[in-house]
Amino acid sequence: MFNSMYPFWSFVISVAIAQLAKPLWAVACGGKPNIRLIFASGGMPSSHTAGVAALCVSVGLQESFNSTVFAVTLALGLIVAYDAANVRYYAGKNIKLTKQIIKDLREENEIILDEPIYEEPIKEVLGHKWSEVIGGAILGIIIAGILRLI
Repeated sequence: MFNSMYPFWSFVISVAIAQLAKPLWAVACGGKPNIRLIFASGGMPSSHTAGVAALCVSVGLQESFNSTVFAVTLALGLIVAYDAANVRYYAGKNIKLTKQIIKDLREENEIILDEPIYEEPIKEVLGHKWSEVIGGAILGIIIAGILRLI
């Protein structure tokens, strides 16, 4: 069963390891221990990219890198990686900017913003820097390779 589901398990295990690595990476970079990072989006490494990289490599190893299913998996994987590093990253930047504008309006201009939407908690970190995407891709490739050997 593991053999036929190897691409799927490569994906799942890579995502899990990437998420578990986020708090460790933060501490290694001088941050404080924060177990909540396991459930966070954004950060190093990109679990989205780790998962799709593992899926692509494992499909290539199992079905052939010349197969149609590998081509489809690669195309979708590239879309996910691009989305993580661009669309989602800049959405997070826009959220941060919007929150700062609201704060500035309240503090400097004494404008009353009493609509409930201004109080909704919003995540600032949604996407990834390219280094985080590349880190996720490397992790996914390594996991797919190790699982293939098992």
